[in-house]
Amino acid sequence: MPAIDSNRRAAQKHKPRELPAEKAPRQEKEKKPSVRRPGPRGWLGRARGEAAVIQPVEEWRGTTVQVCGLHPFSVGTGTPMIGVPMGLQLFTGATVCADPISWFQDADLISNPSVFILGLPGLGKSTYTRRTAAGLAGLGTLPLVLGDLKPDYVDLIRALGGQVITLGRGRGHLNILDPGEAHEAAERLRAAGKEKERQQVLADAHGRRHTMVSALLTILRKEPPTDREESIIDRALKVLDETHNGVPVLGDLLRVIQNPPAEVRAVALDRGDDARYRTITENLEASLISLTSGGRLGETFAHATDVPMYRDRPVVYDVSSIDDSDTDVQAAILLACWSAGFGTVNVANALADAGLEPRRHYFVILDELWRALRAGRGMVDRVDALTRLNRQRGVGLAMISHTMSDLLALPTEADRMKARGFVERAGMVVCGGLPGAEMSMLTSAVPLSRAEQELLTSWQDPGTWDSGPGSEPPGRGKFLIKVGGHPGIPIKVELVEAERAINDTNKLWHAAAEFPAPDESNPLIGLEDAERAGHEFEADIDREFLAQDGAA
Repeated sequence: MPAIDSNRRAAQKHKPRELPAEKAPRQEKEKKPSVRRPGPRGWLGRARGEAAVIQPVEEWRGTTVQVCGLHPFSVGTGTPMIGVPMGLQLFTGATVCADPISWFQDADLISNPSVFILGLPGLGKSTYTRRTAAGLAGLGTLPLVLGDLKPDYVDLIRALGGQVITLGRGRGHLNILDPGEAHEAAERLRAAGKEKERQQVLADAHGRRHTMVSALLTILRKEPPTDREESIIDRALKVLDETHNGVPVLGDLLRVIQNPPAEVRAVALDRGDDARYRTITENLEASLISLTSGGRLGETFAHATDVPMYRDRPVVYDVSSIDDSDTDVQAAILLACWSAGFGTVNVANALADAGLEPRRHYFVILDELWRALRAGRGMVDRVDALTRLNRQRGVGLAMISHTMSDLLALPTEADRMKARGFVERAGMVVCGGLPGAEMSMLTSAVPLSRAEQELLTSWQDPGTWDSGPGSEPPGRGKFLIKVGGHPGIPIKVELVEAERAINDTNKLWHAAAEFPAPDESNPLIGLEDAERAGHEFEADIDREFLAQDGAA
């Protein structure tokens, strides 16, 4: 590289430094006068017309074909749109769709397809449940009301083209030894080469019948049968399956125990002594005689089933004729209905697993749950098993009660803890109007904010003293949907015209017929046709005079 000579370096060293050019003066922007605009509530301040309340804008929903000119929308909804349309969000007016099966199966919002509904009487719990059941029926899920105690669901199931089965004293029979459609399903599975599935269906039917006999004995005696009696019942049922032609009843089971074959005597451990066997089976024989001859539980379970339950349509067991004071009969019939219902569900699942029938989903409704839990021993354990296995059985479950106090008023601490678990394990909890005293018990199972608690307590207030359309309770038809720790969704259920007839639960308060206005001039006041009755009275008088004249 050539070296730089000293003259060039000196010239660069003494070169004058150029000064930077002066910056042009910055042009100031022209200031525009500011325009004062009112805020969302108008001009703020005293005497300036500030609005204290802003009326919410009405919202409407339509398809993209109908409202395509409004797209893109400026505001979207924040509520779920999967499931049965239940009503409008109270504060935004947006449509809310919610049901336990759609939120579990399609939306994946809950981990258990069940809902627990709480609320004071007369605020619409059954109406909410009927709306859910009707919507799910439209989506392909079959409602099953396994014990309607009021009844609240008979009109709905009949409107859906379903099956209404009436039970009660003198109103029908339900044979607890009837395997239902299990034997028919077992033959179809045998023909399809599904021997393992066939054995499972028959074993399930046997276990269900055994459990029901033991449950009836528990309700009748107020204590469960002994281990030896359980073994005798189990072996006697197997003997009936092998030797009896047709569907056995409790009387056939009693005859097997009274005239036992060798295998029954073997499990009774009678040591070959007839007298010892009679002593061992005396209490069991007496209990079965009571069940077959019209004892405390009547003859509801002593005869063949009058109306078999079908698995391809909605079904309701109408047990409203049983008096509320007859708790033993209520408990027995409810257990029998649950057993028959879930037996049918098991058969449907077995046939669907084998590919012989399409998969069916069911929505099981347990209304007035507090009555069922208090009806007798074993009821809490039975419901507890249902709440834990409904997901595996492919059914959605709705449990309805008034308050948490109803669940926590059971006699033993173990039952109270199990009943509280029903609410804790439910995928959704729907609350209507509740008293303030319930909040501490409810928040121990479901997290509720202070605002949500105040909302629920405000819905329990009665209506105004003025009669008319506006006098109904403010909380009627209003519910708060809670899922875990998420904020609740307050909704208002509005009935369409087609639903009003099936949601009338005050039918007994309607006049059966309209009576004519009384005619003060006619002495026969109160008859439907006073004029016709008067003419008949005059004709009788004339005939009497004619008879007297003829005698004279």
